[in-house]
Amino acid sequence: MSEKNHEGKRTARERLREQRRREEVADKRNRVLKVAGAMIAVLAIAGVAGVLVANQGDGSGGGGGDTPPAAPITQGKGKAPATLTIYEDFRCPACGHFEETFRDTIHALEEAGQLKTEYHIVTIIDGNMGGKGSTNAANAAACARDQGEFGPYHDALFTNQPSEQDDAFADPKRLIELAGKVKGLDNKAFRTCVRGNEHAKWVERSNNAFQDSGHDSTPTVLLDGKDIYADPDNQLTPEKLRKMVAERA
Repeated sequence: MSEKNHEGKRTARERLREQRRREEVADKRNRVLKVAGAMIAVLAIAGVAGVLVANQGDGSGGGGGDTPPAAPITQGKGKAPATLTIYEDFRCPACGHFEETFRDTIHALEEAGQLKTEYHIVTIIDGNMGGKGSTNAANAAACARDQGEFGPYHDALFTNQPSEQDDAFADPKRLIELAGKVKGLDNKAFRTCVRGNEHAKWVERSNNAFQDSGHDSTPTVLLDGKDIYADPDNQLTPEKLRKMVAERA
């Protein structure tokens, strides 16, 4: 009997140890699963945050890799039958001449609902001559877009364009001063945006897109994707532009 009791106690102890071992294994497994679950949750949150950050950009990302090109600034009615695409640099004298010649015609066609204009802002003069006037003016124009005043401010910049060698637009004070020519634009938000260069990366992307476009000069002017300004033997005039747009109505 004593041997049987001893064997029974030993077996009971072994069952107890086996039960404790199983509990320890189960506890360890649960801790591992909890840690893994926490890590998955953190990664998921980080992934969502990354998507949100990417989607919230104003075109401010760098120009390389898979970053999409900066969206143009659009004027006119979205359902217009014709689209004019313009690549411009605010320091470019030829762009200033184009604006002086075609500004009124473009505005009239936009107001009539016949034309939508897409502006791609370029900074090649800064690259060729040095300075920051093209870049800072482009940023300021994007700041004006934020206020719904891109068109009038764009026109004010070209109307008051300095000579190509004069980097006056590099000075935020000058850019803010010109905002005074547009009713309601010279406000705290605009000034903060200009001084903080808040759209610098959008400007960079816009210029990078131009460099990748195959076009090599400003202004480049396309009507529904066709270059209508580069042929010296068939120079564009306001009358020709009105006729071409009317044919698309």
